[in-house]
Amino acid sequence: MKDNIVKFTRLISTAEEDAKRLYEMQDLTATQFNYLEIIGELENPTLTELAAAMKLTKPSVTTAVDRLVLKGLVRKVQSDSDKRSSHLHLTEFGEQINKRHDYAHDYVIDLIAKKLLQDEMKSFSLLLDKITN
Repeated sequence: MKDNIVKFTRLISTAEEDAKRLYEMQDLTATQFNYLEIIGELENPTLTELAAAMKLTKPSVTTAVDRLVLKGLVRKVQSDSDKRSSHLHLTEFGEQINKRHDYAHDYVIDLIAKKLLQDEMKSFSLLLDKITN
């Protein structure tokens, strides 16, 4: 069991590294990809909302987001309702990076789909859902 989990996580890591090389995104870490993905999913969250979603402290998230701002991937927009907080928006470049990162996800999905029968794919999906929720 452990060997299979190790192989599976290695497969995902390799797909992510391949996507980084293919799209010349080597200067981004896996953590930074994760931030961009979650900001996109949450659709312009505040720092507090992002920290809660990631189960991290607000100071840690602030530091990471500030790095993404410096890279031109995220911008902070002051809230209309609360001038003390800002909403995080992906820049056009940040959105492009997110789309390119999807290549790694699509690669893993395609690989799994090629190896499993349709019923097995449904079972696998249910199991992943159970594990991740």
